[in-house]
Amino acid sequence: MSFPAFQITPGFAVPFALCQHPDPAALNERLRELFLARESAGERYANAQPFVQRSESVFESNFQLFDWPDVPVAQLRDYCWAQLYRAIRELNGYDLAQLRNLHIAAESWFHITRKGGYFALHNHPMASWSGVYCVSAGDDQSGITDSGLLSFVSPMAANTMYLDMAIARMGHPYSYGPRQFKLEAGQLILFPSWVLHEVRPYVGDGERLTVAFNARFMMAGVEPGKLPIHRT
Repeated sequence: MSFPAFQITPGFAVPFALCQHPDPAALNERLRELFLARESAGERYANAQPFVQRSESVFESNFQLFDWPDVPVAQLRDYCWAQLYRAIRELNGYDLAQLRNLHIAAESWFHITRKGGYFALHNHPMASWSGVYCVSAGDDQSGITDSGLLSFVSPMAANTMYLDMAIARMGHPYSYGPRQFKLEAGQLILFPSWVLHEVRPYVGDGERLTVAFNARFMMAGVEPGKLPIHRT
């Protein structure tokens, strides 16, 4: 590999896919009505074994959301899978035939977060890709900038070993701080499941509604453990 005369290039990078639904209003209203009704139904639709620390102001559904027969759920699922397969295609250079052989398995669920609700730091084991779709951002007039933020921790654990002014002000993608997103209705973020993240306490009124999912894949004709790894 030959070098140019001078070039700054990222040595490691974490891909995030940021997506905006083209017309989310009607879909989100139907999802909101459905989720609030399912929350009222109680234990039948709730996650019976919560794992990640959260406050009592958060309702978490069971993990079969995208298997529900409701039309708005199916519409959201199709949108999320279309964006996820697009990201996989662009990142891996797959053609259409390869994508058709890439079969998905997933868990999916929704959260209803009210004032004081938060989700502690965690990642999503046994998955390659995860996503969060915002149905409603709630009604937050508090002026608190990190209210309800979806915050991702930098995976570069050693990057603050030593700081001086030669590196302290490096911009994205070389900066040290977390990547933070204040999601709005209709926005979808896709990220590798191993990235640690949290949801900061939501201090607004009303309900903050989100849908989350984990996905893993098998490609027909490719044996696990014998996958090619691209090197530069």
